[in-house]
Amino acid sequence: MLNFFNGTATAMITPFGKDGKVNFDAFGRMIEFQIENGTDALVILGTTGEPATMSEAEKEDVMRFSVEKIAGRAKIVFGSGSNSTAHAVEASKKAEAFGADGLLVVTPYYNKCTQNGIYEYYKAVSEAVNIPIICYNVPPRTGVNILPATMERIASLKNIAGIKEACGNMEQICETARRIRGRCDLYSGDDNLNLPILAIGGAGLISVASNIIPKETKALYDFVKAGDLAAANEIQDRMLPVIDAMFVEVNPIPAKAAADMIGLDGGIPRPPLTELEPAHKEIVRKALSDFGLKIQA
Repeated sequence: MLNFFNGTATAMITPFGKDGKVNFDAFGRMIEFQIENGTDALVILGTTGEPATMSEAEKEDVMRFSVEKIAGRAKIVFGSGSNSTAHAVEASKKAEAFGADGLLVVTPYYNKCTQNGIYEYYKAVSEAVNIPIICYNVPPRTGVNILPATMERIASLKNIAGIKEACGNMEQICETARRIRGRCDLYSGDDNLNLPILAIGGAGLISVASNIIPKETKALYDFVKAGDLAAANEIQDRMLPVIDAMFVEVNPIPAKAAADMIGLDGGIPRPPLTELEPAHKEIVRKALSDFGLKIQA
């Protein structure tokens, strides 16, 4: 299926307070910040949201809050992937019941299944729900890579909306784009590659950096789609130091620190993730300041 969403999506932080609980006041402010700056879809409980360290009850509370807060003003995509096919199916059904517009389903991690196992995993999720599914390919985290021929096969399933590509290999991404073109959509899942992925026909992007710079991220998308590659390159050049700073430590550690710095209250990463180290904090602070953002903390 095509055109589930076109534009920019933010891979949302989940802010945890010092008491260890989800800070829903801060989360609500983050949602408003995104909508006010033109973000088309919010990806909640994806990798950046730290769902691996959240209880099922916490995830349900986040889904319930998100649907009520967003209230149809942007598309809602809930993360529901797992290393267990059965768990991914149940999580996807639950997300659909809570009111998700679509799902982000990461490949089954750790078990390192075959390409046929990847296909069967997505087939099981597809058969269990009726809402759009975005496959999420991020081999550096999962140890599993959706190869282009496999994604072509997955694209034949009834409600596969596309693939979020974060494999980091543009040659592979180009081949995947060729094989799925006209069948489902390609989304950038790597901020450093947003521009080239959009340029080869990507329908949109799912961004970590847009937690901090959503307006500029949307502008990049708009410039590419308008055919103004000079303007797109100019804004991408401005954004790259901020993007690089977002990955000076593992995501979402720097993004949460950056959110704190600009007054969004990103909160504390959950163990085993730790707070941003002091030297890295200065790198993030400088990147934000040089970009022209007001540092509040």
